Amino acid sequence: MSDSILTQVILPLVLALIMFGMGLSLTKQDFLELGKEPKPVAIGLFGQLLILPLLAFGIAKFFNLSEHLAVGIMILAACPGGTSSNILSQLARANLALSVSLTAVTTLICVVTTPLIIRFAIEEFNDTPVESFSLLSTTLGLIFITLIPVLVGILIRHNFADFAIRSEVFFRRLSTGFLIFMIVAITYQERTTFLTSFVSLAETVISLNLLAIGTGLLLGLMFKLVKRDTVTLGIEVGVQNSAMAMLIAITFLDRPDYAIAAGVYGLAMYLGAAMLIFGAKRWPK
Repeated sequence: MSDSILTQVILPLVLALIMFGMGLSLTKQDFLELGKEPKPVAIGLFGQLLILPLLAFGIAKFFNLSEHLAVGIMILAACPGGTSSNILSQLARANLALSVSLTAVTTLICVVTTPLIIRFAIEEFNDTPVESFSLLSTTLGLIFITLIPVLVGILIRHNFADFAIRSEVFFRRLSTGFLIFMIVAITYQERTTFLTSFVSLAETVISLNLLAIGTGLLLGLMFKLVKRDTVTLGIEVGVQNSAMAMLIAITFLDRPDYAIAAGVYGLAMYLGAAMLIFGAKRWPK
């Protein structure tokens, strides 16, 4: 993972392609849904952009995580939801339009919020001054690998709908394969650190995932949303873009050890999501 061509070129390019694929899946109707039903969207944004980072911070303090794991958890919580959340929402028979809208909007907003949260985490959990982190370069990097590809994908979907629809399956598979590759590569690269911290880390990420999903569900219940919107919030708050978190750690920060937490969460989040999907199908309206 330390090879410069891989970390500086291939990984950002693949993530940009995944974001481009997300843009291909977005239509004008998805954004019209924001105006028709602003309440679920606003609640989802509140849960994902504010509550989730606070949960991650509390988890890191509660489990007294070492610096690299604490910062890694915060990087993960600072990232938007991934395309996986849209697939899981579909499997759960939740509100797919709401899921897609939340994923798109958080991806756009996190270009600004993610670097700020990362800087806070590094300053909070690192005992020594860190000069390698650049707020400007991280923001610009996120713009080029997330914002611009998504916007290009939206433009192509609008003008070449048939091509966009045919390409969606490929990009979904690319996203899954890329996530698996990064988890395997990071686990191998950081195997010594991974083995020494696996027990505490597994407990940490499972706790965070279950709390995040529970928070999404609780917000839906508190604000009296319908069942499918409530389930969607549970998925959106609990399922993060682990691939983006790992890329930020490896490429932007040059700290593969920061990516360990995101890699383990990338696996654990599917366990929590599976439990939610199983329960949602038996949850009365």
